Amino acid sequence: MASPDKLQQAFSLFDKANEQDPHTETVPSGKTYPKELLYALRMTEKLNDFAPNASEALQLTARCQHICRWEIPRDAYEMNRAGYLKWRQDLKTFHAEKASAILKEVGYDQETIDKVTFLLEKKQLKKNQETQTLEDVVCLVFLQYYFEPFSAEHQEEKVIDILQKTWRKMSEAGHQAALKLPLSKPALELVSKAIKG
Repeated sequence: MASPDKLQQAFSLFDKANEQDPHTETVPSGKTYPKELLYALRMTEKLNDFAPNASEALQLTARCQHICRWEIPRDAYEMNRAGYLKWRQDLKTFHAEKASAILKEVGYDQETIDKVTFLLEKKQLKKNQETQTLEDVVCLVFLQYYFEPFSAEHQEEKVIDILQKTWRKMSEAGHQAALKLPLSKPALELVSKAIKG
């Protein structure tokens, strides 16, 4: 049973934590946000669009997907694949611990907290419907807001490789939604190349 008051209270505490992000991003309107707060707002907006009937646990997970991510910087790990994988794994545990503490504070039961932890750890991707929906939303947010700046900084070969990996993680519904995103012509051409490749 959804509890709107608790959900909004959790969102508010997640956002308060993410407001501490020292990194900022300015949107086209000119407004500047703490980077992870903006990411969280985009995740909620995209989930509401892609899966309007998402469960409360999935709504909570989308909002805290990157909670306080700046506290564990990528450059604190070796800059190779092993270092990257260790960083990603440590982040999942860190996000789950941060989110669990907030959910307990708000008064969520252990079952909900366990569900959010399960989703944050991306368990059973391609098998669990909610894990897959979360991954689709993550990929859609990346493609809509972060892909073009990323592609401007990297060689086309690397960009296409990342796109192909992203595409493989997504469901068919995710693919359909991705092809409807408001991407620029060069970005769409890269997506097209990646899919055909």
